Amino acid sequence: MPNPKYAAYEAAAPYFNLVRGALGDLVDGEHFFDIVADDVVYEVLYDFPGWPRVVQGRTELIAQFRGYVENIALQSADKLVAHQTVGGRVVVIEYEVHGTILATGVKYDNRFCSIIKIENRKIAHWRDYMDSLAAWNALTARPR
Repeated sequence: MPNPKYAAYEAAAPYFNLVRGALGDLVDGEHFFDIVADDVVYEVLYDFPGWPRVVQGRTELIAQFRGYVENIALQSADKLVAHQTVGGRVVVIEYEVHGTILATGVKYDNRFCSIIKIENRKIAHWRDYMDSLAAWNALTARPR
Protein backbone atom coordinates (compact mmCIF):
# COMPACT_ATOMS: atom_id res chain seq x y z
CA MET A 1 0.00 0.00 0.00
CA PRO A 2 1.43 3.42 -0.96
CA ASN A 3 2.56 5.66 1.88
CA PRO A 4 0.03 8.55 2.19
CA LYS A 5 2.93 10.72 3.36
CA TYR A 6 4.13 10.78 -0.26
CA ALA A 7 0.76 10.87 -2.04
CA ALA A 8 1.58 14.23 -3.66
CA TYR A 9 4.46 12.52 -5.52
CA GLU A 10 2.37 9.77 -7.12
CA ALA A 11 3.15 11.15 -10.62
CA ALA A 12 6.77 9.99 -10.14
CA ALA A 13 5.87 6.58 -8.64
CA PRO A 14 7.14 4.55 -11.62
CA TYR A 15 10.59 6.12 -11.22
CA PHE A 16 10.58 5.75 -7.44
CA ASN A 17 9.50 2.10 -7.70
CA LEU A 18 12.12 1.28 -10.33
CA VAL A 19 14.91 2.74 -8.18
CA ARG A 20 13.64 1.05 -5.03
CA GLY A 21 13.47 -2.28 -6.83
CA ALA A 22 16.92 -1.86 -8.37
CA LEU A 23 18.53 -1.31 -4.97
CA GLY A 24 16.71 -4.18 -3.28
CA ASP A 25 18.13 -5.17 0.08
CA LEU A 26 21.14 -2.84 -0.24
CA VAL A 27 19.09 -0.04 1.35
CA ASP A 28 16.54 0.35 4.13
CA GLY A 29 13.15 1.97 3.61
CA GLU A 30 10.05 1.42 1.52
CA HIS A 31 9.74 4.62 -0.53
CA PHE A 32 12.45 6.38 -2.56
CA PHE A 33 12.47 9.30 -0.11
CA ASP A 34 13.00 6.86 2.76
CA ILE A 35 16.11 5.32 1.19
CA VAL A 36 18.01 8.59 0.75
CA ALA A 37 20.28 9.86 3.52
CA ASP A 38 19.37 13.09 5.29
CA ASP A 39 22.54 14.65 3.86
CA VAL A 40 22.28 13.12 0.38
CA VAL A 41 23.98 14.87 -2.52
CA TYR A 42 21.87 14.54 -5.69
CA GLU A 43 23.88 15.74 -8.64
CA VAL A 44 22.67 16.13 -12.22
CA LEU A 45 25.30 16.50 -14.92
CA TYR A 46 23.09 18.45 -17.30
CA ASP A 47 21.39 21.82 -17.32
CA PHE A 48 17.66 21.53 -16.93
CA PRO A 49 15.40 24.55 -16.37
CA GLY A 50 14.12 24.69 -12.79
CA TRP A 51 16.41 21.95 -11.48
CA PRO A 52 19.72 22.83 -9.80
CA ARG A 53 22.84 20.90 -10.79
CA VAL A 54 23.37 19.89 -7.14
CA VAL A 55 20.68 19.28 -4.54
CA GLN A 56 21.94 19.07 -0.96
CA GLY A 57 19.91 17.09 1.55
CA ARG A 58 16.82 14.94 1.64
CA THR A 59 14.49 17.84 2.47
CA GLU A 60 15.66 19.83 -0.55
CA LEU A 61 15.41 16.76 -2.80
CA ILE A 62 11.80 16.23 -1.76
CA ALA A 63 11.09 19.91 -2.52
CA GLN A 64 12.69 19.62 -5.97
CA PHE A 65 10.59 16.57 -6.82
CA ARG A 66 7.47 18.58 -6.03
CA GLY A 67 8.24 20.73 -9.08
CA TYR A 68 8.85 17.60 -11.15
CA VAL A 69 5.48 16.02 -10.36
CA GLU A 70 3.70 19.32 -10.97
CA ASN A 71 5.02 19.25 -14.55
CA ILE A 72 5.46 15.60 -15.56
CA ALA A 73 3.30 12.54 -14.88
CA LEU A 74 5.04 9.23 -15.46
CA GLN A 75 3.09 6.24 -16.67
CA SER A 76 6.02 3.80 -16.54
CA ALA A 77 9.73 3.24 -15.99
CA ASP A 78 11.48 0.29 -17.58
CA LYS A 79 14.48 -1.17 -19.42
CA LEU A 80 16.37 -1.37 -16.14
CA VAL A 81 19.96 -2.55 -16.25
CA ALA A 82 21.71 -2.56 -12.86
CA HIS A 83 25.42 -2.97 -12.17
CA GLN A 84 26.76 -3.43 -8.63
CA THR A 85 30.34 -2.54 -7.84
CA VAL A 86 32.48 -2.21 -4.71
CA GLY A 87 30.52 -4.86 -2.82
CA GLY A 88 27.18 -3.15 -3.44
CA ARG A 89 28.33 0.24 -2.16
CA VAL A 90 28.08 1.67 -5.68
CA VAL A 91 25.26 0.80 -8.05
CA VAL A 92 24.91 2.03 -11.62
CA ILE A 93 21.43 1.89 -13.10
CA GLU A 94 20.33 2.50 -16.66
CA TYR A 95 16.62 2.93 -17.32
CA GLU A 96 13.90 4.73 -19.25
CA VAL A 97 10.86 6.70 -18.12
CA HIS A 98 7.67 7.33 -20.07
CA GLY A 99 5.07 9.93 -19.27
CA THR A 100 3.26 13.11 -20.21
CA ILE A 101 4.10 16.80 -19.91
CA LEU A 102 1.07 18.01 -17.94
CA ALA A 103 0.87 21.54 -19.38
CA THR A 104 0.76 20.36 -22.99
CA GLY A 105 -0.22 16.71 -23.07
CA VAL A 106 2.97 15.98 -25.02
CA LYS A 107 4.45 12.51 -24.63
CA TYR A 108 7.68 12.37 -22.59
CA ASP A 109 10.19 9.55 -23.03
CA ASN A 110 13.70 9.74 -21.65
CA ARG A 111 16.76 7.59 -20.92
CA PHE A 112 18.94 7.86 -17.83
CA CYS A 113 22.11 6.51 -16.30
CA SER A 114 22.52 7.05 -12.56
CA ILE A 115 25.50 6.29 -10.36
CA ILE A 116 24.44 5.70 -6.78
CA LYS A 117 26.74 5.56 -3.77
CA ILE A 118 25.33 3.80 -0.72
CA GLU A 119 26.50 4.41 2.84
CA ASN A 120 24.87 3.07 6.00
CA ARG A 121 22.13 1.45 3.89
CA LYS A 122 20.98 4.80 2.44
CA ILE A 123 21.70 6.65 -0.81
CA ALA A 124 24.49 9.07 0.08
CA HIS A 125 25.30 10.37 -3.39
CA TRP A 126 23.45 10.27 -6.70
CA ARG A 127 24.99 11.33 -10.02
CA ASP A 128 22.55 11.47 -12.91
CA TYR A 129 22.93 11.58 -16.70
CA MET A 130 19.97 11.86 -19.08
CA ASP A 131 19.07 12.46 -22.70
CA SER A 132 18.79 16.25 -22.40
CA LEU A 133 17.55 16.63 -25.98
CA ALA A 134 14.62 14.29 -25.33
CA ALA A 135 13.64 16.36 -22.29
CA TRP A 136 14.04 19.65 -24.15
CA ASN A 137 11.97 18.44 -27.11
CA ALA A 138 9.15 17.28 -24.86
CA LEU A 139 9.14 20.45 -22.75
CA THR A 140 9.21 22.82 -25.72
CA ALA A 141 6.77 20.98 -27.98
CA ARG A 142 3.51 22.64 -28.88
CA PRO A 143 0.42 21.48 -27.01
CA ARG A 144 -1.63 18.73 -28.60
